[in-house]
Amino acid sequence: MSIATTSSKLIGRQAPRWLPLLIGLCALILGAALSALIGFSIGLWAVFAGLIFVIAGPVVVGMLEGSRKGKDAFARYLIYGAFLLALIPLVSVIWVVLGRGVPGLSGNLLGTSMNGVSGVTDNEAAQGGPAYGGAYHAIVGTVMITFWATLMSVPIGLLTAVFLTEYSDSNRAFRWMGRVITFLVDVMTGIPSIVAGLFAVALFVQVLGDPSARFGFIASIALSVLMIPTVVRNTEEMLKIVPNELREASYALGVRKWRTITKVVIPTAMSGISSGVTLAIARVIGETAPILVTAGFVASINFNAFSGWMTTLPTFIYYQIMNPTSPTNPQVSEDRAWASALILIILVMILNLAARLIAKIFAPKTGR
Repeated sequence: MSIATTSSKLIGRQAPRWLPLLIGLCALILGAALSALIGFSIGLWAVFAGLIFVIAGPVVVGMLEGSRKGKDAFARYLIYGAFLLALIPLVSVIWVVLGRGVPGLSGNLLGTSMNGVSGVTDNEAAQGGPAYGGAYHAIVGTVMITFWATLMSVPIGLLTAVFLTEYSDSNRAFRWMGRVITFLVDVMTGIPSIVAGLFAVALFVQVLGDPSARFGFIASIALSVLMIPTVVRNTEEMLKIVPNELREASYALGVRKWRTITKVVIPTAMSGISSGVTLAIARVIGETAPILVTAGFVASINFNAFSGWMTTLPTFIYYQIMNPTSPTNPQVSEDRAWASALILIILVMILNLAARLIAKIFAPKTGR
């Protein structure tokens, strides 16, 4: 008996690699047919297709490779189905925002504010005239407020995480402080955003003595309260997974602890740290309630975060939907809102790309 014949007997029958794709395609077709019998809808189609995929996949694999492989395939196809199910909301959100937001994008939207725009201009636009008014002032406000919030949150969060990871076990006092800080970070993680806004307003009212104090930097303080716990938690986890052997090797060469942290530990974890910072920014860039409380809403452009009201994209979207410029023709305001939502998603995507670039630049070099 040849070696090839023996190996083929040991391997047995195997399902082709393209089988999951074929089963998925058949599940989509059958799911569409079943949902059409009841009353077609995208959600019903997805449910039927997912059930057919999870059930039919293991059955076919079991018929081809045996019951043992079929049971293993059931868990595998269940994971495939869960992944596709989790992908549906993301794809649907992007699809809807692109479909509703792209038609509203224009140079006018990106380069002008709502200063001087009234219901009359929107009525003219609804009748085929030029559409005036844009979200430039909201883009400026979003960038300015988020910039100051990030500038305050990242150093505080990073240094707090370094203390918890590298120094909190040094002595009894530091251990006690570490437990207290960990508890406070856990509490801050669950703080509602509106409470952070009220805290920031109350703080500046006490500091400035002006009950009507509202400007962009107060909103940055509120957002930093929400950002710091996320930065601390993500940075702490990234620092913990840095191998202790790297620290010990640095200490063995006579390198001081602070230099080991700055030159070895942090660069090694920079990829995860930058992802955590991006996650924290994405967490707060879409906040509406604390911005309304702290920075208010204005139709004109304001570049000074330390004086005057400011508008961000979330508050601009909120007002365009809830209080359209022309109540008789709300479609013009809705177009502005959807286009602004698309701009907000693009800003988050740019931040993610920037975080990946920063991580790649500061990551430790490997190889010769």
